[in-house]
Amino acid sequence: MRRGFGVIRIGRDAARLRVAGAEAESVTSRVAAIDDSDQLDAALDEANAVINCAGPFLDTALPIVDAALRAGIPYLDVTAEQPALQAVIDERDAAARAAGVTLIPAAAFYGGLADLLVTAAADVSQPIERVDIAVGLDSWQPTRGTRVTGERNKARRVIQRGGRLAPIPQPALESVWEFPVPMGKLDVMQLPFTEVLTVSRHLQVDTIESWLASLALRDIRDPNTPPPQVDEERGRSAQQFVMDVVIDQGGGARRVTATGRDIYAVSAPIIVEAVERLLDGRARPKSGVASLGEIFDAADFLAALDGVEVEYRM
Repeated sequence: MRRGFGVIRIGRDAARLRVAGAEAESVTSRVAAIDDSDQLDAALDEANAVINCAGPFLDTALPIVDAALRAGIPYLDVTAEQPALQAVIDERDAAARAAGVTLIPAAAFYGGLADLLVTAAADVSQPIERVDIAVGLDSWQPTRGTRVTGERNKARRVIQRGGRLAPIPQPALESVWEFPVPMGKLDVMQLPFTEVLTVSRHLQVDTIESWLASLALRDIRDPNTPPPQVDEERGRSAQQFVMDVVIDQGGGARRVTATGRDIYAVSAPIIVEAVERLLDGRARPKSGVASLGEIFDAADFLAALDGVEVEYRM
């Protein structure tokens, strides 16, 4: 709304929609069940794009993609679920290409941000030997949606090896990562999210591995960890993140790092920036499933993000 977009809030529960929209009377609210195509079509009437924030995306992505295809409008979501993103690629890419519709799953902290960082720092015209993506969090207070998604998503995660997706080793590898400030040296565990798929979709990379700070993993596995608490007027929590990307290419290494607060709150400027650029023509023409770095100027996109500081070290 701060960017001047008209907003249609769509939800599955009328009562929760009323509560969520109490502070914004001018916002249109519509109720639609995920399994009711007529309701979804009515909900998207007159919309120019749809942002799916309703996880678990294993359950919601495909029905809402289908509604977007029927409406002929772009679809974006914030999934960190590898199986949900892979399902959109496998089952809807061809239909979206035929319809001339752009689908951008994982346009968020997980998936989208790493893809932008890799694309901005690498020479995308040349093969890349290796990409390591390490996420340092000083804590992870999960939302209810994150907890429900964790219970729903039991698939074995994948990395990229030899130019192909491969299941992560069992047990998961552990290491130590020297993050830039404010994190410093942290124990990490191999735990890939959707960035493996977003990056490998459009860049020539032999190996992609992802790492998460072990202390954050302990937080999210603890049922007593509370949900995030708003810490300032912009609605962000006090949680800090560092996403550190190391790219091995052509015999040299490049490093790019993004820092900020609140992995949930930073997803909003990422996905809204993507919608704005899609609608105002600042996207490379691409129908079907796309990654952020594939269709946008990655460095310019990163520079425009509110709440994210990016540093390049070549």
